[in-house]
Amino acid sequence: MLDGTASTDADESADEFPQQSAEQSAEQSVEQSVEQSAERSAEQSQPPPVFLQAVTSTAVFLCLATALIHVLLVFLHVAPPNPLSQQYSRQVNAWVFPLFEQNWRLFAPDPESVNRQISARTMHTAPDGTAQVSGWFDLTAVDDSAVKHNPFPSHTAQNMLRRAWSSYLENHVGDDQPHSQRALMTQQYLTNIASDRVAAHRGGSFESIQLRVVTLPIAAPAPAGGAGAAAVAPKAADTRYLPWWKVEVDSHGN
Repeated sequence: MLDGTASTDADESADEFPQQSAEQSAEQSVEQSVEQSAERSAEQSQPPPVFLQAVTSTAVFLCLATALIHVLLVFLHVAPPNPLSQQYSRQVNAWVFPLFEQNWRLFAPDPESVNRQISARTMHTAPDGTAQVSGWFDLTAVDDSAVKHNPFPSHTAQNMLRRAWSSYLENHVGDDQPHSQRALMTQQYLTNIASDRVAAHRGGSFESIQLRVVTLPIAAPAPAGGAGAAAVAPKAADTRYLPWWKVEVDSHGN
């Protein structure tokens, strides 16, 4: 009986050891998984390097400062004349013109009263020395086609060419000669717009470009009074030819 009891106890102990080993292995695996997860969480929760934080903060600050300065300068540009806008008129104009120019005033909008058709033609000198002049290319028609039936037309198609011509008129009152640095800037701006668009649609190289502007006043509405009211006669169109302007040598394949 003793021998039988001893052998039975030994067998039971031998059966328990594998179970204890398996349980210990499972517990160790769980502990390792928990430790690894904790390490990964700690790594992910660590703050980014100080240099990256400084760069990000600086970039955000510069963006906000630029946006605030832009809004302030544009507001001074469109607001009625006041001591602040007059004192800093030079800085305001340097920032607003020509890219952010506004065609309205804060309390007195200035809608367009005429329709303009702006066309351009180019001149290229052939190898034999003769001047080759192209036909007229309608720049306004390109903008109109980009806006028509487009629910989200771009600001470039709607306003760039139109506002460039309006700025040119404001700074060239008597003739087409630039008598100020601003007049020269608006002339060059208009030249660049026309040259880029002609080159994009026609290609080829050219040395000079000329603009033709046809201005057609918008007819006033007929007076009230029914069918017997006299119709308002439309005004005649005005055609203006600008001088030939040189194009930069490194532009448009020249």
